Amino acid sequence: MTTAPHPTEHLRRSFVYRELQMAGARFGEENGAAIAMNFAEPAREEATARRLGLVDLSPLSRIGFKGQGTVEWLTAQGVTVSPESNQTMTRGGGLVARLAPEEVLILGAQSGEDDLPARLAAAWAEAPETPRGFPVPRADSHAWFLLTGADSPAMFAKLCGVDLRPAKFAPGRIAQTSIARLNGIVIRDDKGGLPAYHLLADSASAGYLWGCLRDAMAEFGGVPIGLRALRTVAGLSHPA
Repeated sequence: MTTAPHPTEHLRRSFVYRELQMAGARFGEENGAAIAMNFAEPAREEATARRLGLVDLSPLSRIGFKGQGTVEWLTAQGVTVSPESNQTMTRGGGLVARLAPEEVLILGAQSGEDDLPARLAAAWAEAPETPRGFPVPRADSHAWFLLTGADSPAMFAKLCGVDLRPAKFAPGRIAQTSIARLNGIVIRDDKGGLPAYHLLADSASAGYLWGCLRDAMAEFGGVPIGLRALRTVAGLSHPA
């Protein structure tokens, strides 16, 4: 990983890179894009992650597939898909989220060690013309944030009508719902024994959603944190 002095030096960058700059982010390069690696001292950020931290994962790899033959084709590629909608399966540090009978969202590993979305996109392009669904460019259409920490369920109660408390919303569950009046996807994926939730929503509204999350977090002392702190708290190995 090389340090990126400024996110505009990369062709790809976060949908909220200006907001990240204003918050004091220090950037690095992941997946060929600029990503916020840290904002403060490591110990401080790790403590924040355990309480309430907001991570921008938008530059990381993701893809969707939908349509007739999607699940069968993914299974043939060695990808295990949940038999039920609104449930996830883990794969190499990433997630395979079944949103509907013939719609699947795949999030790449936050460790950066496995790029399943890219491999599947290449395999789909080379596959014979049989029912295999079609790819959905989730990396372009949806921003990707992650909320982590003990106070994250209480924070979500201010923005979302679904009860996301751990006792009511189990690991691996998916809620396709309204967050701050935006349609979004919430996936519970605990990190280091702490509640954690992926949040994906319309990329065109990423700045608005980021601001809503920052406002809702203020009551709990939550602030943005970088990818490095998330990896440490979650015990994720990653390339040097």
